[in-house]
Amino acid sequence: MNATSTCRPLPLTIASLLAIAMVLSVGCSSKTAKTRYVTAQTGSNCYAKALPTVGEGGLAWGSTLQTARQKSLNNCIRYAGRSGGTPGTCKVVLAECKN
Repeated sequence: MNATSTCRPLPLTIASLLAIAMVLSVGCSSKTAKTRYVTAQTGSNCYAKALPTVGEGGLAWGSTLQTARQKSLNNCIRYAGRSGGTPGTCKVVLAECKN
């Protein structure tokens, strides 16, 4: 009995998948990165840092010292709650304005 060999399309399949992957990666490489953090607004020269007794704290910028303190306290409460800390113990530990 004579066995006939069948042509395997495996190399063609691998080449096709590689070409598709390259096309997709080239299309994504030109996208700009998204900003993940809120940056200080132009003219915001005051900042404050608030920390809880346990968990993550918060740092914030504001146009006035009071605004920066309030934002920092709000961030501390938010981040402490997410990190399993104690949001009720948040206190502003640093608050300054740059010249």
